[in-house]
Amino acid sequence: MNSRERVVSALNHRQPDKVPIDFGGHQSSGIMVQAYRDLRRAIGLPDSPLYIWDFIQQLAMVEKDVLDFFGVDVVNLGHIFLQNESYWKDWQLPDGTPCKIPAYIPVEKTPEGWIVRGDKEQPICIQKPGCLYFEQCYFPLIDNPDQNFDQLEYYLRQIMWFRLGSPPAPAGFDAEGQEVYRKSALELRSQTDRAIYATFGGNLFEAGEFAFRMDNFLTEIALNPKRIHNFLDKLLDRHLSNLTKFLDAVGPYVDIIGFGDDLGMQNGPQISPQMYGEFFKPRHAAMWNLVKTKYPHLKVALHSCGSIYRLLPDFIEAGLDIIQPVQITAREMEPQRLKDEFGKDIVFWGGGCNTQAILPFGTPEEVREDVRKNLSVFAPGGGYVFQQVHNIMAGVPPENIIAMFDEVNKFRY
Repeated sequence: MNSRERVVSALNHRQPDKVPIDFGGHQSSGIMVQAYRDLRRAIGLPDSPLYIWDFIQQLAMVEKDVLDFFGVDVVNLGHIFLQNESYWKDWQLPDGTPCKIPAYIPVEKTPEGWIVRGDKEQPICIQKPGCLYFEQCYFPLIDNPDQNFDQLEYYLRQIMWFRLGSPPAPAGFDAEGQEVYRKSALELRSQTDRAIYATFGGNLFEAGEFAFRMDNFLTEIALNPKRIHNFLDKLLDRHLSNLTKFLDAVGPYVDIIGFGDDLGMQNGPQISPQMYGEFFKPRHAAMWNLVKTKYPHLKVALHSCGSIYRLLPDFIEAGLDIIQPVQITAREMEPQRLKDEFGKDIVFWGGGCNTQAILPFGTPEEVREDVRKNLSVFAPGGGYVFQQVHNIMAGVPPENIIAMFDEVNKFRY
């Protein structure tokens, strides 16, 4: 099997020839740029320009030589922009290491730290001194009584997660942007036999938290449900329009469409299954069913961290194919429980190595043991793609990362 065949087999709940591996295929299976720099050196590869494709999380774009070294089977649609030097500009990490960031990001240095400004020159996110990533510092609806949300597009532009998209952003959904998406997907498809993951986003729950701030949004859901339904209706209309254009551009050339909505905490969902069913399930279903109606070969993935065990039945009913990153350290997220109850109905993409304790703080042998234990549950019978539970943080020992991927490649069913 080639990489794409291997992934497609797993996504269709057929056991492939070996466990498919994802490393950097989406924005929660990657690696922070400092750890990536150290990893390249540890495996004997030359220093690279260090392309940061997710500026907020400071994630490095994993280059082809690293993908080849570890036998990675997935690549993100934005990977094609490594070949376009005009897309990048010079920057530097907090320790002074030179790197590249997308040229469209208007970041500036201030006494408080690196910032990006919104349309009214307000700082919308900041990387404070001593911090390795950017954090949101502006919430457009925090004190705004708007009930109709006719200015939704403006509000979203003031949120770092919408304003600073990863490649192939800043391509929009007009005719010119669609052509960028189409050409990018077609070109990447012609260059690789890896499965292609195309991130759309389509955030609903998270968009509310980004706009209102988390505490306010959760309060509004409970106390002002009509207002939140209005907000979500406007948001869904926007997402469906953009998703249609996105699919028309990339649908024939990619394999997975990625959505994002972090609904879990360490101990359980952020909202009850009843609230999920009222506010989010029908809207998720509308987007996910649109994907399957237009391009039946595509698989729908949802990124949702934390303890989401109680929401999985609703995700499945709404049409979800893949859940990631499978936070096995959260409550009720034990691998055997998940595989036994949902393994026939959903693909687990992740949960391969504990990134909270073992990968950063364990020994290489403890990493290997964790990988073997998790693969022995998740991998047999298909329905599984390996990734560590979430992005690899700065400071994770490269020998642990090497041990993790080596153990996956050694695994036999």
